[in-house]
Amino acid sequence: MLVIVVEAAPPRLRGRLAVWLLEVAAGVYVGAPPARVREMIWAHVEAGIENGSAVMAWKTNTESGFDFVTLGPNRRVPVDFDGAKLVSFLPVPASTGGKGASSSSPARDHS
Repeated sequence: MLVIVVEAAPPRLRGRLAVWLLEVAAGVYVGAPPARVREMIWAHVEAGIENGSAVMAWKTNTESGFDFVTLGPNRRVPVDFDGAKLVSFLPVPASTGGKGASSSSPARDHS
């Protein structure tokens, strides 16, 4: 099983994803392609995401039973913790007043 979620993705990328996967909700694509096709799809996401963000999760033989990668400006960052992949949250930039993530890159210093 493969799940890809895109945010602020260009229409051409969304259309390309719909060729290989089923869009079950806005920006949420699912399917069960082989590993080689999964890698090719992610290469298309990397090439076409522009200013958007994406996450891809798939079933695999790990302790958690899945693996994932992220791309683009996102407050969630994959972190390896003793062999288990967890998600770390970056702090909300002070310029937003604590009301959600900024549209700029979270790695920037906003002071």
